[in-house]
Amino acid sequence: MKRSVEEHAERFSAKAAEYDDSKSAEYHACASLVIDYADPSPEDIVLDLGAGTGAISLALASEAKRVIARDISEGMMAEGRRKAGEAGIANVEFEYGEFREPNVDPTERVDIVTSNFALHHLADDEKREAIRVMAETGARRVVLGDVAFFESPDPTEPFYSPEVDDPATVGTLVEAFTDVGFAVVVVERVHDQVAVIVAERIGSDDAVPGAE
Repeated sequence: MKRSVEEHAERFSAKAAEYDDSKSAEYHACASLVIDYADPSPEDIVLDLGAGTGAISLALASEAKRVIARDISEGMMAEGRRKAGEAGIANVEFEYGEFREPNVDPTERVDIVTSNFALHHLADDEKREAIRVMAETGARRVVLGDVAFFESPDPTEPFYSPEVDDPATVGTLVEAFTDVGFAVVVVERVHDQVAVIVAERIGSDDAVPGAE
């Protein structure tokens, strides 16, 4: 990780109020795909990591039984709580949690894990550990939208700031999922440096909508 957890938290808290309005079309396209592929049932519990202001968590709340939203930035979560309150959404829980220590009760059932535009702040070995933690929740499906390289990285693109970001290649992420017993069933190329990856636990009977 190029900056500490505390530095990242402070940076995002400082821009929390303007965060939603500052995102690109590619970010919103990525978020939309993550929401579509997550596809929870009314009995599912979703864990949303790097939840930020709740773009994914709040969208899935009406479909899922409960959403566990975790982030490191109190400012971002405050925005998420505010939006939830304004929308009358009561089944989303915003609390502090990191990718590798998500602050989830080990007895809590988790059916689906989602994350959008957050994992790229970790180094590749940290990403692998984070994906191992996702697998250890027992979730049947993980849907990851993130900055990731299909080809050679181009630091001039708006999705990649070398000072704070450390994106992986798509191949690295796919390998990390297969190493923990998941099959990658979808890879969507939103941009040369933005991907949506859907991973299903091997042996799961649930099919992902849109996956062939």
